[in-house]
Amino acid sequence: MTLHESAPVAATVYRGDAIENTHLAHVAVVDGRGRLLYSFGDPSRVTLARSAAKPAQALAVLETGALERFGFDEADLALMCASHSSEARHIERTRSMLAKAQASEADLRCGGHPPLSDAVYIDWLKRDFTPGAVCSNCSGKHAGMLAGARSIGAAIGGYERPEHPMQVRVKHTVADVCDLPDDAVLWAIDGCNLPTPAFPLDRLARLFAKLAAAQDESAAGSAMSPRMAALARIYRAMTSYPELVAGEGRFCTALMQAFGGALVGKVGADGSYAIGVRASAQTARTGAEGALGIAVKIEDGNLGMLYAVTAELLAVLDIGTVEQRAKLDAFHAPERLNTMGVETGRVVFSLGLKRAASGG
Repeated sequence: MTLHESAPVAATVYRGDAIENTHLAHVAVVDGRGRLLYSFGDPSRVTLARSAAKPAQALAVLETGALERFGFDEADLALMCASHSSEARHIERTRSMLAKAQASEADLRCGGHPPLSDAVYIDWLKRDFTPGAVCSNCSGKHAGMLAGARSIGAAIGGYERPEHPMQVRVKHTVADVCDLPDDAVLWAIDGCNLPTPAFPLDRLARLFAKLAAAQDESAAGSAMSPRMAALARIYRAMTSYPELVAGEGRFCTALMQAFGGALVGKVGADGSYAIGVRASAQTARTGAEGALGIAVKIEDGNLGMLYAVTAELLAVLDIGTVEQRAKLDAFHAPERLNTMGVETGRVVFSLGLKRAASGG
């Protein structure tokens, strides 16, 4: 697989009447059948999903039976999918998960780092606090991997290595749930020290469409395969505990709280985002059969612009109500003020989605 270099401008930042920055992006929108409905740029752009892949990684752990074996609850599952803010509730739950899995902080192979929350960072500085591995924004995922390793009878030492039996399972699960052969997924090392996948952007959208479709099936009381039941469980965990998936003031938390279970969303570092939207009259108007999956990649990795573009896409696709989308205004159209409170600029979006031939 190769990276297509061309990408269109999705957003332009003006300071006064002068262009200050332009941000290039790719978008893929698919339905519950996996059909590409809309695109912007290259929907097949090979993309490092980073933490947006966490629901698929959590699926691999869930399918080992680790949650039942170690008494993990739905909040624990939500933390396994999280890029959390290292708030006290996140750290405490990580410690609880480790205790349930008969592991300790010393077993974690993720390092401590400055928190994703400015408020938490200020608190740590005041207390001269030095973060350990449980403070990593990915600590829930790592605690889950330790539990998964124990559940399949593998050693917990080296659980982060690509050749470890747990990571071999993860690699197969990620490829399978994205409808790809194992050798079609590229793997690198993430910031938290676990393997992280790269695959076409439309397959990230496909993963999240499956999450939403699974919850639709579950809510309808349909007979479900074990895989779809597991995906529905992940959907419910993330949307029931959005404060654990990110944290106070963070986009993922605000998004899922605003939409009240109608969609699930997850950020990936360096500019990737994915959303799964449950089937509704609004998704049907897009031409979707069943649920909707949306995946975005911002080429320069700017997270602020990623959130703005993602919020704009919800408006373009008419997902949710005006009131729900308004709860994301701080991310969609943040005020651009100088130190004296004077407005200095604005963002203009240029997201002309192209309808795919297969979209009907």
